Amino acid sequence: MIAPSAEGCIAAVHDQLEALGMAGGGGVHRNLPPAELIARSLARGEGILAANGALVVKTGEPSGRSPDDRVFVRESPETDEVDWSAFNRPCRPELFDRLLNKARGYLHDRDLYVFDGFLGAERTYRLPVRVIADATWHALFADTLFVRPSPIELDDFTPGFTVVDCGSLRASADFDGTRSSVFVGISFTRKLVLILGSMYGGEIKKAVFTVMNYLMPQRGVLPMHCSANMGEAGDVALFFGLSGTGKTTLSADPSRRLIGDDEHGWSDHSIFNFEGGCYAKVIRLSAEAEPQIHNAIKFGSILENVIIDPQTRAIDYDSDFLTENTRATYPVEHIPGAVIPGVGDHPRNVFFLTCDAFGVLPPIARLTPAMAGYHFLSGFTAKVAGTEVGIDEPRPTFSACYGAPFMPLHPTRYASMLAERLAWHDTDCWLVNTGWTGGSYGTGERMSIQLTRRLLTAALDGSLARGGFSPDPVFQVLVPEGDGTLPAGVLSPRDTWADKDAYDETARRLAGMFAENFAQFEAAVDPRIAAAGPLVDAAAAAPTD
Repeated sequence: MIAPSAEGCIAAVHDQLEALGMAGGGGVHRNLPPAELIARSLARGEGILAANGALVVKTGEPSGRSPDDRVFVRESPETDEVDWSAFNRPCRPELFDRLLNKARGYLHDRDLYVFDGFLGAERTYRLPVRVIADATWHALFADTLFVRPSPIELDDFTPGFTVVDCGSLRASADFDGTRSSVFVGISFTRKLVLILGSMYGGEIKKAVFTVMNYLMPQRGVLPMHCSANMGEAGDVALFFGLSGTGKTTLSADPSRRLIGDDEHGWSDHSIFNFEGGCYAKVIRLSAEAEPQIHNAIKFGSILENVIIDPQTRAIDYDSDFLTENTRATYPVEHIPGAVIPGVGDHPRNVFFLTCDAFGVLPPIARLTPAMAGYHFLSGFTAKVAGTEVGIDEPRPTFSACYGAPFMPLHPTRYASMLAERLAWHDTDCWLVNTGWTGGSYGTGERMSIQLTRRLLTAALDGSLARGGFSPDPVFQVLVPEGDGTLPAGVLSPRDTWADKDAYDETARRLAGMFAENFAQFEAAVDPRIAAAGPLVDAAAAAPTD
């Protein structure tokens, strides 16, 4: 049976679902309007409305991505270029087929909620994507996050990739042969993503991002784990960074127009958003510090795992009762002045964001092309005590290309594409520390958003460059002398530490960690890039007072 849908050719959709083995006895609801999806979600008991109108849902466990359970079906020649690694694990076709049949049986008599749309705001490179889910709010998630089609685009829609999303159906390690109860499998031959055992919306988002990271380089497009915004003059800036470094926060700048908050492509012609929405961490979100994001969360948005007052429905953004990884999804047009569609010119500035919990990197520094290659391949940030069990001091995290879990190709493939584009367009590259100053985590204090925004503005308008630069004696990055308005010493991390010996020792340790991590790339990169990292010998011979 096919239930009424918003738009499109129902007969064609039915034939496509039947070919996939998904046309069972339940109803098929295609591209329902957000208000209808929200109403159905409430009626089905999937969530409740918060005071601001957002739909609040609980994912249960897991409440975040399960990267160890994401696999690629090993199928030649489609996966011949996959960089098999700790992040890119192979899966036998027989296992994928068995779990796909399990999903077909599970969905056979259930209502199916189908979203048809696109990945890629640039029409030349976009990928038609279909999401099939039995959870109403997962269809809303896709509608909120991906590029929504026009009615005429739905009439002859054929998916280039399909996501079969059975989040409430768990895999069995004993019976199915999976690693755990979660399974996220990607088949490039079948053009399918299969998700079992996780209701966390981010699995849908990052699975299709991984697909784009494999397909786009074949079309000459660099896929990037970054946010992007645009100034009044059309100047574009990119913000690379891992979770918690400030990609979403810093790109949502009231003085600039948002292109996108997380995933973009860089083609020969433009920068373009892969998505049509934003997926923001909201733990400790405040209207004062992040007004654009705070105000974007309203009717049509989804909140995952936040706590609300059962009587007033007021949101407690400070609560981590369910998880530290509380999330909000909202259409990009909820941000005032957002660039629609999300396409911009080649960037004039690129920022690598790192949350340095060791507190030894400067708040901002300029990078030479070789340094840019080094830090892009390093992808450094740090986890701090309290974020994960067993972490009681800052722990370095190196994630190549600022998104290693989503990069199916070898990191140097993406790094060489970035280097070419930075050179072609004479783009300035910066390293920005959004972490600690005046000491490591537990002793120093977190960089204020206000200071970081001020430094970014000075970099974007050129005033920071006019003051000149000095190389950091350990990390080599070019530290600005200042623009004449910044507080004395704020740009020199060593000057902010009361205990200079402690700074020297901590800088030496972090420099060694950089060198140890980068050893895996040394043989595959230009020697100038390998030499552009921290000077471990200089760190060992740091000055004393």
